[in-house]
Amino acid sequence: MKIFETIINHKINTITAEELLKYASQFDVKITRLQAVKLADYLRGKDVNIFDDQERTSLVKQIAVVAGPQTAREVNKLFLQFAKKQ
Repeated sequence: MKIFETIINHKINTITAEELLKYASQFDVKITRLQAVKLADYLRGKDVNIFDDQERTSLVKQIAVVAGPQTAREVNKLFLQFAKKQ
């Protein structure tokens, strides 16, 4: 399982706006292109572990400051989809 966590975390830390929009659409999460650009820029290089509840919560709070609380809730839904047990 650890390898999957590493792969998913790496993807989060290197995600592009286009990839973020693709995943958001796939998981029915509503974000705009501008929000995706802001979030991708923000996430790039953060080295966060979305499988750690505290790290994910902290990141979502930071995203709320950058992109607003509604966007943070939507992104958290996406993170939770990624972090589902395999």
